[in-house]
Amino acid sequence: MFLSVKGLAKSFGENEVLKDINVDMEKGSVLSVIGPSGSGKTTFLRCLNALEQPNKGLFAFHDGLTLDFANSISKKELLELRKKSGMVFQSYNLFPHKTALENVTEGPTIVQKRDKAVVLDLAKELLIKVGLADRMNLYPHQLSGGQQQRVGIARALAMEPELMLFDEPTSALDPELIGEVLRVIKDLAKENWTMVIVTHEIQFASEVSDYVLFMDGGYIVEQGSPEEVLKHPKEMRTKQFLDRILNPA
Repeated sequence: MFLSVKGLAKSFGENEVLKDINVDMEKGSVLSVIGPSGSGKTTFLRCLNALEQPNKGLFAFHDGLTLDFANSISKKELLELRKKSGMVFQSYNLFPHKTALENVTEGPTIVQKRDKAVVLDLAKELLIKVGLADRMNLYPHQLSGGQQQRVGIARALAMEPELMLFDEPTSALDPELIGEVLRVIKDLAKENWTMVIVTHEIQFASEVSDYVLFMDGGYIVEQGSPEEVLKHPKEMRTKQFLDRILNPA
């Protein structure tokens, strides 16, 4: 088991956003999280690297790192958790005054203090990997949304995380640019990256995932294989959601 999450809960004031979330993930697996807006999907994702700190919940990693958020968590423990994951945001979050290449090298050299020459070679490899060999020295405003998101993916990979987190990576993109980003994520799945993907792309989730969670109202309503959840859902709420997404009026 790569990661086991037990009893995860998160509130913002009186608003209980996550209620008793329990998930197990195998190393090299892809977990897709689907559900309506406001269901808690993004908050769940952000809790996995403590961008939002849970009110309670036990995280147990394969290497022995265990965090119990019902108790006080030290800065060192939070840092260990954050080092494990790379985050890809829906709004790219690139540095506007830095080139694609500089965006990718920034974290490993400044935060991780890795050798600049080694990081530069790695960044070039990653930008080639995501199909941006001829865009390395361009600034974000000179790139399409799809290209900016692929820089974001390369930037997260450059931190050499164990877990890749994607927060609706195509939601800000024009329809014709979505495919180029999904192709990169599919390639990562084939390379056995461990990933959690919040997405509204149901067909993509069915193709790329080992497991699917359907969330609503802060709960996991249903979870299982793509075949179980997306093709043969048991819960009425899951059926209603999928019908509305797949058969819009």
